[in-house]
Amino acid sequence: MSAAQGTHAIEAASAAYGRGRGDWPTRSLAARIAAIEAYLEALQAVRSEIITLLMWEICKNTADATKEFDRTMDFVRDVITVLKAAPAAEPFADWTTLGGVAGKVRRGPVGVCLMVAAFNYPFNELYAMLIPALLMGNTVALKLPTIGGLSHILTIDALAKTLPKGVVNFVTGSGRSTLPPIMNSGLVDMIGYIGGRHGIDALCKAHPEPHRLKVYSQLEGNNMAVVTPSADVSVAVKQIVSGTTSYNGQRCTAIKLVVVHESIAEAFVAAYVEAINALEVGLPWETGTSITPLPDEHKPDYLGELVTDALAKGAKVVAGGSKHFTLVQPTVLYPVTAEARAFSEEQFGPVIPIATYKTLDFVLDEAAKSWNGQQVAIFCDAQDPAAAAIVDGMQAIMGRINLNTAPSRGPDQFPFSGRRSSALGTMSVTRAIDAFSIETIVAYKDNDANKAIAAKLDADTAFFKPVA
Repeated sequence: MSAAQGTHAIEAASAAYGRGRGDWPTRSLAARIAAIEAYLEALQAVRSEIITLLMWEICKNTADATKEFDRTMDFVRDVITVLKAAPAAEPFADWTTLGGVAGKVRRGPVGVCLMVAAFNYPFNELYAMLIPALLMGNTVALKLPTIGGLSHILTIDALAKTLPKGVVNFVTGSGRSTLPPIMNSGLVDMIGYIGGRHGIDALCKAHPEPHRLKVYSQLEGNNMAVVTPSADVSVAVKQIVSGTTSYNGQRCTAIKLVVVHESIAEAFVAAYVEAINALEVGLPWETGTSITPLPDEHKPDYLGELVTDALAKGAKVVAGGSKHFTLVQPTVLYPVTAEARAFSEEQFGPVIPIATYKTLDFVLDEAAKSWNGQQVAIFCDAQDPAAAAIVDGMQAIMGRINLNTAPSRGPDQFPFSGRRSSALGTMSVTRAIDAFSIETIVAYKDNDANKAIAAKLDADTAFFKPVA
């Protein structure tokens, strides 16, 4: 799309919102839920095609591509289940009198939303924002990822069949050319963004009235795994192999840096390298494949820069190191120093830096200095005081602290949060509903005349219509 065509998409979303008086934002929650349920049913008809596209376009293996679609559908169903019970759980869901004033609360839309998603989970992460936003009455323009956007083309017929015109609009092409004019238009009330921190900074600055722009973002992560002397090496290796190489490490929740106590470093590295070398490297549709080609043709060059830099600063390649076009064998660097780029940059690919530490202060200091605020994983036993020290030292830095477990986003009922340059807002089944809505209260001085009006509103308004 051109810049003008992208702007047309946000104008269509704005027209459908109608300054809050459009068909979609004024429907009852029950009516919007029914429309989204119909959309989900229509999507099931193209399930296999979407899974196949995820494999071919972004090189996910069969199991991961299937899981992305099915997990997305489960997430949406869970959101709907929560919403159906939400009015009863909402504070002041019933008329409540305090200090002579009665009030009743429901949640309503924010307005016109621009959503931007990354290539690595183009379906799941976008829908984790899109569906809660739609259910709450927002209208949306979706900037599809340049790589990974084809799966959404298969949803067009289902969207057109189940939702009013203009409620969902696609923007394709270069984000650098299409997104600034959209933000400059001033039509965007809220942005949902998954990607790099520099991108969201630039978009927010492009809005003419940033004071009213609501921002929800899930950004980068440079998640550290800390292997203490008390760790069960076999458990640590299994979890860290999964954490560093699942979908080639192209996940914000992946382990990007492994820091091992010097007393067990050699034993850990030997076991880790053995496990890495056992991974199957191949094409996404081949049975048992763990490592697949990277979808970005330029990514291997960047990863090569990180390797070269680490080698110049004392590290060695202890596993992998080869590539064929975009098929990069997992490359393990050891020992990596804090001065190496691979120590502090999010590589987002199959290059795994392993560093050592002597005292826990080094780990805590480096975590505090980092821009990362997403997750850390601790590998230790129950008697190790390092666990308490890391939890207390990082609870105000990270959004999630994992015990003998690789970082992840799920289960989706848990809050997925972050600090600093890793997130603004919390993703979960319940918190996404809150993120894309605003509480609206209807209130009155508590007297008989006003009670009669309130009772009539309960019966007549779509806003207070029961969900079930």
